[in-house]
Amino acid sequence: MTAAERGRILIDLFTTLDGVMQAPGGVDEDPEGGFRFGGWQVPLDDDVIGKEIWAGMQGLDALLLGRKTYDIWAAYWPHHGDNPIGELFNRVPKYVVTHGELTTPWAGTAVLDGEPAGLDALRDRHRNIHVIGSGEVVRTLLAHDLFDELKLWVYPVVLGEGKRVFGAGTRPKNLRLVAAATTSPRGIVTLRYAPGEGEVHGGTFDD
Repeated sequence: MTAAERGRILIDLFTTLDGVMQAPGGVDEDPEGGFRFGGWQVPLDDDVIGKEIWAGMQGLDALLLGRKTYDIWAAYWPHHGDNPIGELFNRVPKYVVTHGELTTPWAGTAVLDGEPAGLDALRDRHRNIHVIGSGEVVRTLLAHDLFDELKLWVYPVVLGEGKRVFGAGTRPKNLRLVAAATTSPRGIVTLRYAPGEGEVHGGTFDD
């Protein structure tokens, strides 16, 4: 299979202006580290952003999730199949990166160990693999250049604490901006990036 024939790995992340991606959707979603702002995304949600999120899911034919995101979704979406997003998520194959037993099995789930070769092989099986949330998986994909697009939904909120998209230990890399647009009257902005070229270097403005 040629590079052009392979599928794509697409990362979707909801993040604050200061890069926090922890627990956007619920108070008890991820309190690890004493995080106090679970559900920070909810007050800013609206129909405009909802339609934009749904439009971005068209063509999605597989989900790649980390264990924490998987457990939350596996307990929720099987009971909400009447929702268009729920119908889609229940129908497509799910891949979860974990080394433990699944406490809430979700129909159509396969377990991966998180090795880069196994993640890359998904491109030979699906056309549009979406990674939503799942910070540890995202960090692995970024570190090994195993993604085709990184889409950041940036909310006009600053928290000053919490797990960040690009935290300590992130490998320096260049990204290429694909598109940027304000998608919500509440100030939510989408930034779409593809992998860039070359190494990150410093410089000077002197002649």
